[in-house]
Amino acid sequence: MSKEEKYKKESKFLSLVLRHHPEAIGITLDAHGWAEVNVLIKHMKRKFPVFSLKMLEEIVATDSKQRYAFSEDNTKIRANQGHSITVELELLPQIPPECLYHGTASRFVESILKSGLQKQTRQYVHLSTDIETATKVGSRHGSPIIFKVNTMAMYKEGFTFYLSANGVWLTDKVPPKFLELVES
Repeated sequence: MSKEEKYKKESKFLSLVLRHHPEAIGITLDAHGWAEVNVLIKHMKRKFPVFSLKMLEEIVATDSKQRYAFSEDNTKIRANQGHSITVELELLPQIPPECLYHGTASRFVESILKSGLQKQTRQYVHLSTDIETATKVGSRHGSPIIFKVNTMAMYKEGFTFYLSANGVWLTDKVPPKFLELVES
């Protein structure tokens, strides 16, 4: 069993706390999404009595999606992206590649073709650099469908893009005219 699998329950709960519901364990995040490591560990122990700094460091180091980051002095931790709560991740606008991809479930295709990609409950629409990653993302929601996004055309029309610390491209929305269904 890999270390990522070993701490799967703890990692999923950590994601819930740092991206969506810090109040689930009675902590608060600062305006930039950071939680004090010592406070987080103390409160995580209520749900997982053996939770420790070593376990937290292993979760961060072995997470295949690189969901979390420590501050430079290792006293704080936050999720790199995917928040449904408002946090300022201090990301700088970036020039995107020519195109990016978005994976979703087939049941959402009609709505997306009509309204485009919307951030829904998250702060941003998430885009992948490759079809394989987009397919993995789309598979979480059912039979995957992949959209190719003409990000350079969007950028030229004034849309802003950000690149998260773990390599996920972020934008506020993607209108339908910039989307193309990728044939499987």
